[in-house]
Amino acid sequence: MTENDDLDGDAVEAQKLMQLGRAVLEIEAAAVSALQQRVDEKFVAACRYMLACRGRIVVVGMGKSGHIGSKVAATLASTGAPAFFVHPGEASHGDLGMITASDVVLALSNSGETDEILTIFPLIKRLGVPLITLTGNPASHMARAATVNIDISVEKEACPLGLAPTSSTTATLAMGDALAVSLLEARGFTAEDFARSHPGGRLGRRLLLLIDEVMHDGEHIPQVAETAGLSEALVEMSQKGLGMTAVTADDGRLVGIFTDGDLRRVLDQGIDVHQASIREVMTAGGKTISQGVLAAEALQVMEECKINALLVVDENGRLVGALNMHDLLRAGVV
Repeated sequence: MTENDDLDGDAVEAQKLMQLGRAVLEIEAAAVSALQQRVDEKFVAACRYMLACRGRIVVVGMGKSGHIGSKVAATLASTGAPAFFVHPGEASHGDLGMITASDVVLALSNSGETDEILTIFPLIKRLGVPLITLTGNPASHMARAATVNIDISVEKEACPLGLAPTSSTTATLAMGDALAVSLLEARGFTAEDFARSHPGGRLGRRLLLLIDEVMHDGEHIPQVAETAGLSEALVEMSQKGLGMTAVTADDGRLVGIFTDGDLRRVLDQGIDVHQASIREVMTAGGKTISQGVLAAEALQVMEECKINALLVVDENGRLVGALNMHDLLRAGVV
């Protein structure tokens, strides 16, 4: 066998692998697409039970459905619907005590005949809690015992052997997301609510961090009086290191800004930096943002206006802070 034969074999194998991968995605996409027809009155009923829940949404599932159940519970909990996952095998050995009469149970099973879940159904029924099931068999024992059953059946698994849960788990996860997001919208859940349950990550910083916590204030603000000379403004810019300086009136109101970009234009025009006044060369007004807003809003303003620095003013237009893109980077907002 020659080196060229090896290369030809690699090319054929690569093509086959890509075809197989694309076939899997096509099958699973079709399975998810078919779920749209099952978002019906049963879906609405399930949502209403969960919206009315005064306790927690308890998600149960075995095997691969259990893994999907953990994700569904986490998604519900992070979007305003308190939820947790209970392993049905453990539920039979004491963990069933975690379910109270104020809860709603969401049970996942493609077959609808999972023994470990069926074993605890009578006890769940005795509690009188709503029982919502996502099954791939509407005629199964679980589906018939449920308060509401949502059909998540698929035409076929993406596994060529028809054995490994693939399309079925994807469909279950997608329907779980559909329930979670529908509940989110119905509750009026906001980005700030979401951030409060994610305070430790980049998302939390983006959604909770205020501009007041990022900006430079007090003596750290680069600023000169409107009567100052350009040379004085350049010294201020150099000392404060934000690539700009604010220009203020006697009462503290902002009247303009002078940036590195303005300096380049001054030099291009041959203006004498020792003789010119800052008022002659500054950008009047300048882009500002109000104190008390989210740092993410400052980032949005910078990106939209294609600028790297912002001045912060109070309700009377008085300068109270300054920041640049590096401050947002350090704070993890970018």
